[in-house]
Amino acid sequence: MAGLVLAVFVLQGLCLTAGQAQPPPADIERAAAQLVTPAIQAAIDRGLAYLVRRHQSDGSFGSSGYARNVAVVSLAGMAWLASGSVPGRGPYGEEVARCARFVLDSADESGFLCRMQYASHGPMYDHGFGLLFLAEVYGTWPEDRLRPTLERAVRLTVATQNAEGGWRYQPRPVEADISVTVCQVMALRAARNAGLYVPPATIDRSVDYITRCQNADGGFMYMLSGGPSRFPRSAAAVVALYGAGQYDSEVLRKGLAYVQQHPPSAEELGRDAYAMYGQYYAAQALWQAGGQAWLAWYPAIAEVLLKQQREDGAWNDLICPEYGTAMALLILQMPNNTLPIFQR
Repeated sequence: MAGLVLAVFVLQGLCLTAGQAQPPPADIERAAAQLVTPAIQAAIDRGLAYLVRRHQSDGSFGSSGYARNVAVVSLAGMAWLASGSVPGRGPYGEEVARCARFVLDSADESGFLCRMQYASHGPMYDHGFGLLFLAEVYGTWPEDRLRPTLERAVRLTVATQNAEGGWRYQPRPVEADISVTVCQVMALRAARNAGLYVPPATIDRSVDYITRCQNADGGFMYMLSGGPSRFPRSAAAVVALYGAGQYDSEVLRKGLAYVQQHPPSAEELGRDAYAMYGQYYAAQALWQAGGQAWLAWYPAIAEVLLKQQREDGAWNDLICPEYGTAMALLILQMPNNTLPIFQR
């Protein structure tokens, strides 16, 4: 009976239109609690074990060009955090601690979290995901270097916001794009959640930048110079708006509607180089939206991801399989509600 109720809610969520009756909130919560099926949990366990096998003693991963990339290490650490482990405690406690030490050791005197000699899509991605990860372990790890490193990292992010209100690949206040901007907004939100000071003006300016990037169709352009809407960056923009406290703005509602026009599919994941990135943010957006929107989205993306998991437990991605696996695990473990940055 419980499975039937969930299936009905999912079908309703996929075709819900304005004015339709919503099921009682208590029923939605009961259905949501059953979303992580035994098959999904088995896939999660295989993915987590794959990351363990690829993890090196210094906290890095494998031997690919992204093996010592701070963003990849941070996302993998977050995948283990999402399973319930914290540094030194839990089934993956040692792995989380090694990731955290690697990121801490990557910081320079300015607070920049990056190893510039290693492959990166953009150094500020390393910094943003590194700051996000360290903020998520803050309070669970008695490491003397952690708070001062976080404080310096926050100051660097604030200082490198450009005049438009956004950020770009390099730690300089020159250009801006919406993708890097979202990464910094979520890092700052995590830092604020951990009790660090983030200037409200910095967040206000970032919201203004994201708002100005919205197109008439509800999606978001890459830079203020113009351009078409794309699903991955639009999903990211919606999450940043939630992270900045814009829970019911018109910009957010239009952005969320645009994202929901692109439901998960194997075809989309196969043809878009940034598909896993987009689904990582889409899962957060729909998780924050909650209700039938989430009940429809999660089973759909879980079905696609389970079909695409490799025999060794990994998920492929153009960056590297460790990155793809970490992203897939964060999506599948969203219902755990473990990471502070994902909590409603």
